[in-house]
Amino acid sequence: MLAGALALATMLATPASAQETVVVTNRVVYPGETVTTETLDEVPLRRQLKNPAAVVYSRVELEGKVARRTLLPGRLIPVNSVREAYLVEPGSPVTVMFVHGPLSISATGVPLQAGAAGDLIKVRNLDSGTVVSGTVMADGTVRVGAS
Repeated sequence: MLAGALALATMLATPASAQETVVVTNRVVYPGETVTTETLDEVPLRRQLKNPAAVVYSRVELEGKVARRTLLPGRLIPVNSVREAYLVEPGSPVTVMFVHGPLSISATGVPLQAGAAGDLIKVRNLDSGTVVSGTVMADGTVRVGAS
């Protein structure tokens, strides 16, 4: 009983600034919608989480991300419920780059899949019709390697 009272006293004595906060939405965010800072609120965490790494704790983690599934207001946001924004979309032309040492070859291709930076996607070369796999780069180009 005394241990429980001490634990309660310790919790009550903890300053509010030391309390952990999490990020929640203040309105419904639908799949495919970009999360903005206006749609987010920071609230105090009310209970201990079983897997603390599974939820978003700060606005910075969500900046520029896109919802994979519906995010409900006031609910914790799982990390896997958001993704990076796509840099390339299917059907819109991209520059496909092959770089090996001083050799650099570029061609125009059409992505067959959407992709964010770092994603491996398939692209059809417009000149030859060949489908190649490449990695989406931060500048929106697709880098392919030798096979």
